[in-house]
Amino acid sequence: MTKKIVKGILISLLLPIGYVLLLILVPRTYDVPDTSARENTQYWDLPTGSRIGYTHLTAKGEKQPYPIIYLHGGPGGPIFDRNIKLLSALTDDGFDVYLYDQVGCGWSSRLDDISAYTTERHKADLLAIINNIGADKVILLGQSWGAVLATLFIADHPDKVERAIYTGPGPILPMRTDLQKIKAPDTLELRNPSYTNKQGREKIYNIRATLVEKLALAFNWKLASDKEMDQFVTVLNHEMSKSTLCDTSLTSLMESGAGYYSMIKTVQSFNDLPDTRIKLKDCPIPLLILRGQCDGIKWVYSAEYASYFKNINIEIIPGAGHAIAREQPELYLRLIREFLKA
Repeated sequence: MTKKIVKGILISLLLPIGYVLLLILVPRTYDVPDTSARENTQYWDLPTGSRIGYTHLTAKGEKQPYPIIYLHGGPGGPIFDRNIKLLSALTDDGFDVYLYDQVGCGWSSRLDDISAYTTERHKADLLAIINNIGADKVILLGQSWGAVLATLFIADHPDKVERAIYTGPGPILPMRTDLQKIKAPDTLELRNPSYTNKQGREKIYNIRATLVEKLALAFNWKLASDKEMDQFVTVLNHEMSKSTLCDTSLTSLMESGAGYYSMIKTVQSFNDLPDTRIKLKDCPIPLLILRGQCDGIKWVYSAEYASYFKNINIEIIPGAGHAIAREQPELYLRLIREFLKA
Protein backbone atom coordinates (compact mmCIF):
# COMPACT_ATOMS: atom_id res chain seq x y z
CA MET A 1 0.00 0.00 0.00
CA THR A 2 2.80 2.36 0.91
CA LYS A 3 4.58 1.68 -2.43
CA LYS A 4 1.40 2.51 -4.32
CA ILE A 5 1.08 5.81 -2.46
CA VAL A 6 4.71 6.72 -3.13
CA LYS A 7 4.31 5.76 -6.78
CA GLY A 8 1.20 7.90 -7.05
CA ILE A 9 2.97 10.86 -5.48
CA LEU A 10 5.92 10.50 -7.87
CA ILE A 11 3.63 10.32 -10.88
CA SER A 12 1.72 13.37 -9.72
CA LEU A 13 5.00 15.26 -9.41
CA LEU A 14 6.61 14.04 -12.62
CA LEU A 15 3.65 14.60 -14.90
CA PRO A 16 3.55 18.41 -14.51
CA ILE A 17 7.36 18.53 -14.69
CA GLY A 18 7.28 16.52 -17.91
CA TYR A 19 4.56 18.75 -19.30
CA VAL A 20 6.60 21.88 -18.56
CA LEU A 21 9.68 20.30 -20.17
CA LEU A 22 7.65 19.56 -23.28
CA LEU A 23 6.51 23.18 -23.43
CA ILE A 24 10.11 24.35 -23.12
CA LEU A 25 12.05 21.86 -25.23
CA VAL A 26 9.75 20.81 -28.07
CA PRO A 27 9.97 23.17 -31.08
CA ARG A 28 6.78 24.99 -31.96
CA THR A 29 5.19 25.89 -35.24
CA TYR A 30 3.00 28.93 -35.79
CA ASP A 31 0.25 29.55 -38.29
CA VAL A 32 1.85 32.24 -40.43
CA PRO A 33 1.81 32.93 -44.19
CA ASP A 34 4.58 31.43 -46.28
CA THR A 35 7.41 33.83 -46.99
CA SER A 36 7.52 34.42 -50.72
CA ALA A 37 10.22 36.40 -52.50
CA ARG A 38 9.20 39.90 -53.47
CA GLU A 39 9.03 40.51 -57.17
CA ASN A 40 12.35 41.79 -58.56
CA THR A 41 14.28 41.10 -55.34
CA GLN A 42 18.02 41.53 -55.87
CA TYR A 43 20.97 40.85 -53.58
CA TRP A 44 24.09 42.57 -52.35
CA ASP A 45 26.92 40.48 -50.90
CA LEU A 46 28.51 43.07 -48.66
CA PRO A 47 32.10 43.15 -47.38
CA THR A 48 30.62 43.00 -43.86
CA GLY A 49 29.55 39.41 -44.57
CA SER A 50 25.86 40.28 -44.86
CA ARG A 51 23.82 39.09 -47.82
CA ILE A 52 21.14 41.71 -48.26
CA GLY A 53 17.89 41.35 -50.18
CA TYR A 54 16.68 44.61 -51.69
CA THR A 55 14.32 46.22 -54.18
CA HIS A 56 15.43 49.03 -56.47
CA LEU A 57 12.74 51.37 -57.77
CA THR A 58 14.21 53.14 -60.80
CA ALA A 59 13.83 56.88 -61.28
CA LYS A 60 11.66 58.15 -64.13
CA GLY A 61 12.34 61.23 -66.21
CA GLU A 62 15.03 63.66 -65.13
CA LYS A 63 17.06 61.89 -62.48
CA GLN A 64 17.70 63.48 -59.08
CA PRO A 65 21.31 63.46 -57.87
CA TYR A 66 20.66 61.75 -54.53
CA PRO A 67 18.92 58.36 -54.22
CA ILE A 68 16.55 57.57 -51.36
CA ILE A 69 17.28 54.65 -49.04
CA TYR A 70 14.34 53.43 -46.97
CA LEU A 71 15.21 52.07 -43.51
CA HIS A 72 12.45 49.87 -42.11
CA GLY A 73 11.42 49.59 -38.49
CA GLY A 74 11.92 46.87 -35.96
CA PRO A 75 14.70 46.04 -35.50
CA GLY A 76 13.91 42.93 -37.50
CA GLY A 77 11.54 44.69 -39.95
CA PRO A 78 11.26 43.73 -42.80
CA ILE A 79 10.27 45.45 -46.08
CA PHE A 80 6.67 44.81 -47.08
CA ASP A 81 5.05 45.05 -50.49
CA ARG A 82 2.96 47.98 -49.30
CA ASN A 83 6.17 49.95 -48.59
CA ILE A 84 7.34 49.35 -52.14
CA LYS A 85 3.98 50.23 -53.67
CA LEU A 86 3.66 53.50 -51.76
CA LEU A 87 7.23 54.73 -52.23
CA SER A 88 7.25 53.88 -55.92
CA ALA A 89 5.43 57.22 -56.38
CA LEU A 90 8.72 59.00 -55.62
CA THR A 91 10.26 57.60 -58.80
CA ASP A 92 7.91 59.91 -60.73
CA ASP A 93 9.85 62.79 -59.17
CA GLY A 94 13.16 61.45 -60.50
CA PHE A 95 14.34 59.57 -57.41
CA ASP A 96 15.96 56.17 -57.34
CA VAL A 97 14.53 54.42 -54.27
CA TYR A 98 16.19 51.50 -52.51
CA LEU A 99 14.39 49.39 -49.92
CA TYR A 100 16.33 46.62 -48.23
CA ASP A 101 15.83 44.00 -45.54
CA GLN A 102 18.34 44.63 -42.78
CA VAL A 103 20.52 41.66 -41.90
CA GLY A 104 18.63 38.99 -39.99
CA CYS A 105 15.18 39.58 -41.51
CA GLY A 106 13.21 39.34 -44.72
CA TRP A 107 15.27 38.05 -47.64
CA SER A 108 18.59 38.95 -46.05
CA SER A 109 20.91 36.44 -44.40
CA ARG A 110 20.57 35.20 -40.82
CA LEU A 111 23.73 35.13 -38.71
CA ASP A 112 24.96 32.00 -36.94
CA ASP A 113 26.57 34.18 -34.27
CA ILE A 114 23.63 36.16 -32.92
CA SER A 115 25.95 38.42 -30.90
CA ALA A 116 26.85 40.02 -34.27
CA TYR A 117 23.40 41.65 -34.49
CA THR A 118 24.41 45.10 -33.29
CA THR A 119 23.92 48.72 -34.23
CA GLU A 120 27.54 48.70 -35.42
CA ARG A 121 26.76 45.89 -37.89
CA HIS A 122 23.69 47.73 -39.21
CA LYS A 123 25.68 50.95 -39.66
CA ALA A 124 28.47 49.10 -41.44
CA ASP A 125 25.95 47.44 -43.76
CA LEU A 126 24.38 50.80 -44.59
CA LEU A 127 27.75 52.35 -45.41
CA ALA A 128 28.59 49.38 -47.63
CA ILE A 129 25.23 49.73 -49.40
CA ILE A 130 25.85 53.41 -50.11
CA ASN A 131 29.25 52.48 -51.54
CA ASN A 132 27.63 49.77 -53.67
CA ILE A 133 25.12 52.24 -55.05
CA GLY A 134 27.99 54.57 -55.91
CA ALA A 135 26.29 57.68 -54.53
CA ASP A 136 28.23 60.57 -53.01
CA LYS A 137 25.28 61.27 -50.74
CA VAL A 138 21.88 59.74 -50.07
CA ILE A 139 18.53 60.71 -48.60
CA LEU A 140 17.60 58.52 -45.63
CA LEU A 141 13.93 57.75 -45.01
CA GLY A 142 13.65 55.98 -41.66
CA GLN A 143 10.57 54.48 -40.03
CA SER A 144 10.66 54.02 -36.23
CA TRP A 145 13.87 52.03 -35.52
CA GLY A 146 14.93 53.00 -39.05
CA ALA A 147 15.08 56.62 -37.86
CA VAL A 148 17.23 55.56 -34.91
CA LEU A 149 19.60 53.77 -37.29
CA ALA A 150 19.68 56.82 -39.58
CA THR A 151 20.63 59.04 -36.64
CA LEU A 152 23.42 56.69 -35.56
CA PHE A 153 24.70 56.67 -39.13
CA ILE A 154 24.51 60.46 -39.48
CA ALA A 155 26.51 60.87 -36.27
CA ASP A 156 29.37 58.88 -37.84
CA HIS A 157 28.98 59.81 -41.52
CA PRO A 158 27.30 63.21 -41.88
CA ASP A 159 29.08 63.70 -45.20
CA LYS A 160 27.13 60.78 -46.69
CA VAL A 161 23.63 62.17 -46.05
CA GLU A 162 22.05 65.03 -47.99
CA ARG A 163 18.84 65.12 -45.95
CA ALA A 164 16.70 62.82 -43.82
CA ILE A 165 13.05 62.01 -43.21
CA TYR A 166 11.92 60.29 -40.01
CA THR A 167 8.43 58.85 -39.53
CA GLY A 168 7.42 57.82 -36.02
CA PRO A 169 11.06 58.02 -34.89
CA GLY A 170 12.43 56.19 -31.90
CA PRO A 171 14.65 58.07 -29.44
CA ILE A 172 18.19 59.32 -29.86
CA LEU A 173 20.44 56.72 -28.25
CA PRO A 174 21.19 56.08 -25.52
CA MET A 175 17.61 56.80 -24.53
CA ARG A 176 17.16 59.43 -21.83
CA THR A 177 14.49 57.95 -19.57
CA ASP A 178 14.35 61.19 -17.59
CA LEU A 179 12.67 62.84 -20.57
CA GLN A 180 9.59 60.63 -20.20
CA LYS A 181 8.30 62.94 -17.47
CA ILE A 182 7.98 65.82 -19.95
CA LYS A 183 4.44 66.11 -21.31
CA ALA A 184 3.51 67.23 -24.79
CA PRO A 185 1.80 70.64 -25.10
CA ASP A 186 -1.98 70.34 -24.94
CA THR A 187 -2.22 72.36 -28.16
CA LEU A 188 -0.87 69.36 -30.10
CA GLU A 189 -3.97 67.33 -29.14
CA LEU A 190 -2.02 64.09 -28.95
CA ARG A 191 -3.60 60.94 -27.58
CA ASN A 192 -2.47 57.47 -26.62
CA PRO A 193 -3.16 54.44 -28.84
CA SER A 194 -6.06 52.27 -27.68
CA TYR A 195 -3.84 49.15 -27.67
CA THR A 196 -0.29 48.78 -26.35
CA ASN A 197 2.75 46.66 -27.16
CA LYS A 198 2.64 45.37 -23.59
CA GLN A 199 -0.84 43.95 -24.19
CA GLY A 200 0.41 42.28 -27.34
CA ARG A 201 3.39 40.69 -25.62
CA GLU A 202 1.29 39.39 -22.75
CA LYS A 203 -1.11 37.78 -25.20
CA ILE A 204 1.45 36.09 -27.49
CA TYR A 205 4.50 35.19 -25.38
CA ASN A 206 4.72 31.61 -24.10
CA ILE A 207 7.07 29.77 -21.74
CA ARG A 208 9.34 28.48 -24.55
CA ALA A 209 9.65 31.89 -26.23
CA THR A 210 10.45 33.47 -22.87
CA LEU A 211 13.25 30.97 -22.20
CA VAL A 212 14.61 31.34 -25.74
CA GLU A 213 14.80 35.10 -25.21
CA LYS A 214 16.54 34.82 -21.84
CA LEU A 215 19.18 32.37 -23.12
CA ALA A 216 19.81 34.44 -26.25
CA LEU A 217 20.26 37.66 -24.29
CA ALA A 218 22.36 36.17 -21.50
CA PHE A 219 24.52 33.63 -23.37
CA ASN A 220 23.98 34.18 -27.12
CA TRP A 221 22.42 30.70 -27.29
CA LYS A 222 19.89 29.72 -29.95
CA LEU A 223 17.60 27.24 -28.20
CA ALA A 224 15.21 27.56 -31.14
CA SER A 225 15.87 27.83 -34.86
CA ASP A 226 15.61 31.04 -36.87
CA LYS A 227 12.60 29.58 -38.67
CA GLU A 228 10.69 28.89 -35.47
CA MET A 229 11.43 32.23 -33.85
CA ASP A 230 10.87 34.22 -37.03
CA GLN A 231 7.42 32.64 -37.16
CA PHE A 232 6.88 33.52 -33.51
CA VAL A 233 7.86 37.17 -33.98
CA THR A 234 5.64 37.36 -37.06
CA VAL A 235 2.67 36.44 -34.86
CA LEU A 236 3.87 38.84 -32.15
CA ASN A 237 4.35 41.75 -34.56
CA HIS A 238 0.93 41.17 -36.08
CA GLU A 239 -0.67 41.41 -32.65
CA MET A 240 1.38 44.45 -31.65
CA SER A 241 0.60 46.18 -34.95
CA LYS A 242 -2.71 47.16 -33.36
CA SER A 243 -0.73 49.58 -31.19
CA THR A 244 0.59 51.39 -34.29
CA LEU A 245 -2.83 52.58 -35.40
CA CYS A 246 -5.36 55.15 -34.29
CA ASP A 247 -8.02 52.94 -35.85
CA THR A 248 -7.29 49.33 -34.93
CA SER A 249 -9.83 48.12 -37.50
CA LEU A 250 -7.23 48.95 -40.15
CA THR A 251 -4.90 46.17 -38.96
CA SER A 252 -3.61 44.48 -42.10
CA LEU A 253 -3.29 40.79 -42.85
CA MET A 254 -0.38 38.99 -41.20
CA GLU A 255 2.86 39.39 -43.18
CA SER A 256 5.91 37.15 -42.82
CA GLY A 257 9.60 38.02 -42.93
CA ALA A 258 10.37 39.39 -39.46
CA GLY A 259 13.67 38.41 -37.84
CA TYR A 260 13.54 37.47 -34.16
CA TYR A 261 17.21 37.27 -33.17
CA SER A 262 18.04 40.43 -35.10
CA MET A 263 15.32 42.19 -33.14
CA ILE A 264 16.27 41.21 -29.60
CA LYS A 265 20.06 41.32 -30.00
CA THR A 266 20.12 44.66 -31.82
CA VAL A 267 18.01 46.18 -29.06
CA GLN A 268 20.35 44.68 -26.47
CA SER A 269 23.32 46.35 -28.21
CA PHE A 270 21.78 49.76 -27.43
CA ASN A 271 23.22 49.32 -23.94
CA ASP A 272 26.79 49.43 -25.26
CA LEU A 273 26.50 52.68 -27.19
CA PRO A 274 28.34 55.90 -26.34
CA ASP A 275 26.21 59.04 -26.29
CA THR A 276 25.34 59.89 -29.90
CA ARG A 277 24.40 63.44 -28.95
CA ILE A 278 28.02 64.58 -28.75
CA LYS A 279 28.49 64.02 -32.49
CA LEU A 280 25.07 65.39 -33.45
CA LYS A 281 25.45 68.86 -31.96
CA ASP A 282 24.41 71.56 -34.47
CA CYS A 283 23.92 69.01 -37.25
CA PRO A 284 23.19 70.97 -40.46
CA ILE A 285 21.45 68.13 -42.34
CA PRO A 286 17.81 69.07 -43.10
CA LEU A 287 15.42 66.81 -41.21
CA LEU A 288 11.67 66.27 -41.54
CA ILE A 289 9.90 64.40 -38.75
CA LEU A 290 6.37 63.07 -39.22
CA ARG A 291 4.75 62.08 -35.92
CA GLY A 292 1.31 60.50 -35.66
CA GLN A 293 -1.31 62.03 -33.41
CA CYS A 294 -1.69 58.82 -31.41
CA ASP A 295 1.80 57.38 -31.70
CA GLY A 296 2.69 55.34 -28.63
CA ILE A 297 6.29 56.60 -28.59
CA LYS A 298 6.63 59.56 -26.24
CA TRP A 299 6.36 62.95 -27.95
CA VAL A 300 9.49 64.20 -26.22
CA TYR A 301 11.64 61.73 -28.15
CA SER A 302 10.62 63.40 -31.41
CA ALA A 303 11.04 66.85 -29.89
CA GLU A 304 14.57 66.05 -28.67
CA TYR A 305 15.84 65.94 -32.26
CA ALA A 306 15.27 69.71 -32.45
CA SER A 307 18.07 70.15 -29.88
CA TYR A 308 20.63 68.70 -32.29
CA PHE A 309 19.40 69.31 -35.85
CA LYS A 310 19.53 72.99 -36.81
CA ASN A 311 17.27 72.64 -39.85
CA ILE A 312 14.29 70.61 -38.64
CA ASN A 313 10.55 70.54 -39.25
CA ILE A 314 8.19 68.41 -37.13
CA GLU A 315 4.70 67.69 -38.46
CA ILE A 316 1.91 66.14 -36.40
CA ILE A 317 -0.23 63.85 -38.56
CA PRO A 318 -3.88 63.82 -37.45
CA GLY A 319 -5.74 60.53 -37.44
CA ALA A 320 -2.54 58.48 -37.55
CA GLY A 321 -0.59 56.43 -35.07
CA HIS A 322 2.91 55.01 -35.37
CA ALA A 323 2.16 53.59 -38.84
CA ILE A 324 1.53 56.91 -40.58
CA ALA A 325 1.92 55.53 -44.09
CA ARG A 326 -0.87 53.03 -43.48
CA GLU A 327 -3.46 55.44 -42.06
CA GLN A 328 -2.59 58.65 -43.92
CA PRO A 329 -0.73 57.58 -47.08
CA GLU A 330 -1.64 60.60 -49.20
CA LEU A 331 -0.57 63.13 -46.56
CA TYR A 332 2.56 61.07 -45.87
CA LEU A 333 3.60 61.26 -49.53
CA ARG A 334 2.65 64.91 -49.96
CA LEU A 335 4.74 66.10 -47.00
CA ILE A 336 7.73 64.01 -48.09
CA ARG A 337 7.53 65.35 -51.63
CA GLU A 338 7.30 68.96 -50.42
CA PHE A 339 10.35 68.42 -48.22
CA LEU A 340 12.34 66.87 -51.05
CA LYS A 341 11.55 69.81 -53.33
CA ALA A 342 12.47 72.47 -50.75
